[in-house]
Amino acid sequence: MSEKLELLYLQEEDIIKAGVLNMKECINTIEEMFRLIGKGDYLMGGPNRNDHGLMLWFNNDDTFKNMPKKGPDRRFMSLISYLGGDFDVVGNKWYGSNIENLNKNLPRSIHTFTLNDRETGAPLAIMSGNLVSSARTGAVPGVISKYLAKKDAKVLGAVGGGVINQSCIDAIITTVPGIEKVILFDINIEKGKEVAKKIEAQINRPVEVVDDMDACVKQSDIVTVATSGSVKPKINEESFKPGALIILTGAADLSAESYNKHRVVADLWSMHEKWLEDGLAHPEGINSILDWTMSGQLLELINDGKFDSNKIDDIGDIIVGNKEGRKSDDEVIIAMTGGLSTEDVAWGYRVYENALENNIGTKLPLWNSSHLI
Repeated sequence: MSEKLELLYLQEEDIIKAGVLNMKECINTIEEMFRLIGKGDYLMGGPNRNDHGLMLWFNNDDTFKNMPKKGPDRRFMSLISYLGGDFDVVGNKWYGSNIENLNKNLPRSIHTFTLNDRETGAPLAIMSGNLVSSARTGAVPGVISKYLAKKDAKVLGAVGGGVINQSCIDAIITTVPGIEKVILFDINIEKGKEVAKKIEAQINRPVEVVDDMDACVKQSDIVTVATSGSVKPKINEESFKPGALIILTGAADLSAESYNKHRVVADLWSMHEKWLEDGLAHPEGINSILDWTMSGQLLELINDGKFDSNKIDDIGDIIVGNKEGRKSDDEVIIAMTGGLSTEDVAWGYRVYENALENNIGTKLPLWNSSHLI
């Protein structure tokens, strides 16, 4: 007879109690994760350990009456990985996403996250994943800014005022405390004004709302881009401020000149290359990835022989010292953040540890004794 097997269930209210919104701790956790990535102490999906995740690819047409159709930000994905170091655990984020959810008073994406023992496969925890995901997504630009923003950065530009970019702003302010103001561009200026009031209260700095994206970018030492939907914000080369750090958490429309003229740094470039491989295998070719990958334009340039991917550096290599950080105050850097499954594992595990330490959550039995033993 086998022993009783339990797991810890954490609903959203539980993970809030366990500190999921503690951005400073999240940033430290994601920085440590990138250090492990730079050392190679991780496994992501696929034989080359670089898959973002396994995704359902929807059709454009109604092949069957109830089959989901392709649409803006519509996907189902499973993101699995192992992270070493002090984490030494396996995790999986499972989510569905549909921009139409907003019309149903639901978040665009709905996440659940599971942690498993790396030896036995036994589940350690299952938790609400939305706040784990949004916090870790915001923390990444914070880490990137810590290592790549110029030292006297004072103005932060934000393209998009959604919850993800609000998290990005919080993280960047945390790692670059010299930021004096935020300039926010949102396609819906009235919504932008509401968001600006909320952000001002959180960061204790003025937030200026503009209706011209160029006006936002031209003034900014750091620009965080996080938008959703089928229309990508166009960022003009002429608007780049000398020494600017442009962080793409969402897709943006940049010119081939911008990519070739400036330095490009990625969270993990091999993951983006896997997207290109998947796109080329799709019946629609590379067009199948252009509307949802933040690196889609760059991948297309690489595929067309118009950009040398060997020039791209990974932030993990910079953190561990294998690659150089910022080279000058005038260097413009474009950073690509596609979202690593190891980020969810890192922050989800820390939240789980905090929950255990503080007796938060509900223990659920998987079985009292296994029927198979």
